[in-house]
Amino acid sequence: MALIVQKYGGTSVGTPERIEHVAEKVIKTKEAGNDVVVVVSAMSGETNRLIDLAKAIHPRPPARELDMLLSTGEQVTISLLTMALEKRGHAARCYTGAQVKILTDSAHSKARIQEIDAKVVSEDLKVGRIVVVAGFQGVDSTGAITTLGRGGSDTTAVALAAALKADECQIYTDVDGVYTTDPRVVSKARRLERITFEEMLEMASLGSKILQIRSVEFAGKYHVPLRVLSTFEEGPGTLITFEDENMEEPLISGIAFNRDEAKLTVLGAPDRPGIAGAILGPISEANIEVDMIVQNVSQSGATDFTFTVHRNEYERALDILQGSAKDMEAKEVYGDPKIVKLSLVGVGMRSHAGVASRMFKTLADEGINIQMISTSEIKISVVIDEKYLELGVRALHTAFGLDEDGTQLRDEGKDAG
Repeated sequence: MALIVQKYGGTSVGTPERIEHVAEKVIKTKEAGNDVVVVVSAMSGETNRLIDLAKAIHPRPPARELDMLLSTGEQVTISLLTMALEKRGHAARCYTGAQVKILTDSAHSKARIQEIDAKVVSEDLKVGRIVVVAGFQGVDSTGAITTLGRGGSDTTAVALAAALKADECQIYTDVDGVYTTDPRVVSKARRLERITFEEMLEMASLGSKILQIRSVEFAGKYHVPLRVLSTFEEGPGTLITFEDENMEEPLISGIAFNRDEAKLTVLGAPDRPGIAGAILGPISEANIEVDMIVQNVSQSGATDFTFTVHRNEYERALDILQGSAKDMEAKEVYGDPKIVKLSLVGVGMRSHAGVASRMFKTLADEGINIQMISTSEIKISVVIDEKYLELGVRALHTAFGLDEDGTQLRDEGKDAG
C-alpha cells in the first residue's frame, strides 16, 4: 500500500462543485489501495478578500493578527472537503496546521517550517481515514498562528510527504504538467514526462509559476518525488525527480522567461577597488534584490556597470543610484524598464559544447540583440528588449527541437553547436 500526499490549489477548490470534484478524485486514489493525505489551499480569491477586509480596518495590519485572519481561509476548505468525503461514505478527518503541529519560526507572512509532528496523521491513516490538512499555515513556539507566504500550500504538502515518508507528493493545479515553455506563448510547447529537481528549481526561479521554489527545494532535500497534475483533466502529469544516469537526457528541457525585469547602468564609474560595492551597497541596504550583473573592461580608468532588478523596484533603485553616482563621480546613470530575461534550462548542457553559440545565432538570425548574458552549469540567460520576447522564445523552442512535432535534441555526448 502506497502513501500519497495530494495538494489542491485555490482554483481546484474554488467552488462547492469543484470541492465535490476533488472529493471524487481523492476517493479514486483511496479506492486504488492507497493511504491518502490531502493538503488544500483557500478557495480562489478568498485570501485576497481577507487581506482587503484587514486593510479596510487597518492600513498596515499587524503581521501576527493578519496571519490569524488569513489562516481561516484554509479552514473553510478543509471542513467542506471533509464533509464531501464523509457524505460519500469515506471516513475522513481535517486538521489545521497547528493541530498537525507544523512548527515554524516566527516570521509572520513568510514563516519557514522547522519541524512536523505528524503523529495524529499517522494514527488516522492506520485506521483507514483520509486526512485533510490546511496548507499555507503552521504555529510558532509561542502558539501563534503563522503563514508560509504565497504558494505555501505546496511547501506544506511536500513537508508532510517528507515527514510521513510518502511514496509520492502530487501537486494538482489548473495545468496538466510542466511544459517546455508557456503554451500561451508557444502553441507547440510540449508537456514533459519528467524533469530533474535542478531543472525545476531553475525554471521556478526564472519565472515559471507552476511550483513555489521553496517546495521544490524541500522536495529535493528530503528526496520526495513530486508530480504535477491537472485537477480537471486525466493524465500522467510531469514527474520531478533526481537525475537518472541511465536515462537519455534532453539537451534543453525548457525555456523560461521573466517579464518583470528592469536594467540599470552606471556609465563612466571610476575603476578602482570597491566600486561594485559602492554601487550596489545602497541598493542592497534598501532591500532591493539584484539579479544579473555585468561590469565592462576598464578604459582610461573608468568602467561601465550594469545590473537588473525587479521592475517594481526600478524607480526606487534609479533614484538611489542617481544619488550614489554623484558621490562616486560617475558620468551618467540611465535605466531601461522594458527588458525581459529569457533562459534555456537543461542538465544536458553539462556534457555539450555549443549551446550558447546556437542560442546566440538563433536570436541574431531573428534580429534580436542580446544586452546581457549570464550562465550556470545548466542554464543560459540573456536580457533582450521586451518587444522581442515571444519571437525569441518561439525561435529558440524550434531551434532546440522542443516543438511538439520536432525531434528533441538529446544529450548523447555529441557537440550540439
